[in-house]
Amino acid sequence: MAKLDLDQSSPDLCEALVDVSSVSGTEQELADAVEAALSAYGHLTVSRHGNTVVARTELGRAERIVIAGHLDTVPLNANLPSRRADGLIHGLGACDMKGGVAVGLRLAATLTEPNRDVTYVFYDCEEVDAELNGLFKLTQTHPELLQGVFAVVMEPSNAAVEAGCQGTMRVDVTTYGERAHSARSWMGKNAIHAAGEILDRLAAYEPRRVPIDGLEYREGLNAVAISGGVAGNVVPDLCTVSVNYRFAPSRSEAEAEAHVREVFAGFDVVVTDSSPGGLPGLERPAAAAFLQVVGGEPKPKFGWTDVARFTLLGVPAVNYGPGDPLLAHKQEEYVPEAEIEQCEQRLRSWLTA
Repeated sequence: MAKLDLDQSSPDLCEALVDVSSVSGTEQELADAVEAALSAYGHLTVSRHGNTVVARTELGRAERIVIAGHLDTVPLNANLPSRRADGLIHGLGACDMKGGVAVGLRLAATLTEPNRDVTYVFYDCEEVDAELNGLFKLTQTHPELLQGVFAVVMEPSNAAVEAGCQGTMRVDVTTYGERAHSARSWMGKNAIHAAGEILDRLAAYEPRRVPIDGLEYREGLNAVAISGGVAGNVVPDLCTVSVNYRFAPSRSEAEAEAHVREVFAGFDVVVTDSSPGGLPGLERPAAAAFLQVVGGEPKPKFGWTDVARFTLLGVPAVNYGPGDPLLAHKQEEYVPEAEIEQCEQRLRSWLTA
């Protein structure tokens, strides 16, 4: 079994984490190593939930915060073992997000008397279907373990604060027609031609810009796929345009669905996937203290992350971690050692000030 030394520096720990392969669904070895390493520290209460490991301080502080990071990576792409050069750690998961996990593990091991109680969550299957996500499973089975006044999800953000996240919804908008031989097309009704109205509505759509906590969230409604057709000599009787709606976190899933149905009134609309947005909650005292230590201007998160799972529990959350999110899932992904150290130092200052 792999062993982790939590006394080493966070960049060294990141390198060690990268070298334990943990593609989604195969996290057991790394989860075992994380559980064993954290269990050696008497100031932590450690529990295991599948391949998700939770470690908590129980100091009776007035506030509790949550620090979370996922253990899994996308599939291998000839990018293991790790490689270090010029202040960078290269390798699968270095950016997304073993640099952030290294920071979380170092804090868990070394902060014996934080000024707030802390729950550390290291979970599995973030990169795959939502129902497999270890954090999602905790929200269903042990939501009390995720309660707090504020949460930090250590997704790569270039060591800057990305607050909240957009909601996302995918729908299929379908048109129907009647098949006919293409040589006698007037005998049928072309469903692909009818889909032109769907595309016209999308082209004319003006997305909202929504201010929340001083941040501007930009929405978007876009066709992402289109399918239809039977054969080269058949007028098609069915065409489906797949549409993705990214909506501001102030809009609920029900409101988002109602909006999409209004845009495509008169068409058959089926929701195929939906996740709520995450509110930033920057007005909370714990969040304000965090921002004061981290510095810089917070930005809205354009995209969906697990901060939304905390919002559903009434816990505001931000994304904050080392690494460039544009490098996530790329073969050449890497994380700067300096950003790992910077994130650790800032979080440590926040939790000891």
